Amino acid sequence: MSKKKILRNFEEGWTFVETLIVIAIVLILTSTVGFMAFRYLDRARIVTARSQIESFSLALNSYFFDNKKFPDQEQGLSSLWEKPSSGAVPTDWSGPYIEKPVPDDPWGNSYEYINPGPGGLPFGIRSFGADGFEGGEGDDADIVTWEN
Repeated sequence: MSKKKILRNFEEGWTFVETLIVIAIVLILTSTVGFMAFRYLDRARIVTARSQIESFSLALNSYFFDNKKFPDQEQGLSSLWEKPSSGAVPTDWSGPYIEKPVPDDPWGNSYEYINPGPGGLPFGIRSFGADGFEGGEGDDADIVTWEN
C-alpha cells in the first residue's frame, strides 16, 4: 500500500472530537434561542389577554346599545355569545356579539366579569395573569379594564 493512499484514509471525514464540538455548539445555540423564545412567549400571552379583554369591552358596549344595560354578574361574558336564559333576560338581544364562545385567558384561567365595575365603571373584566391569583407582579400581574 502506498504512503499516499494511507494518508488519504486518515484525512477523510470528521473525527469523533470534531463531531462532539459541532454538537456542543449546536446545543448552545439552540438553548439560547429557546430561552429567548420563552421570554417572547410570555409577552405574547400578556398582549393576547389585553387584546381579548379589549374585544370583550367592545362587545359589551354593543350589547349595551341593543339591550340598554350590561349583562349582570350571573349572566357574565357568556351572554356575548348566547342569549342569557337567567336573570333579567334581554328582549332586544341581537348577538352573538363575539365570533366564538368566550375563551379562557392565555394561561388557561377564566376571565372574571364584574358588574358593576370598580370605581363607578359599568363593568370590569380581569385576567389574573400567569399565577391565576389576584395581584402579582410581572407576568403574574392582573390584566384589568379599570387600569391603564
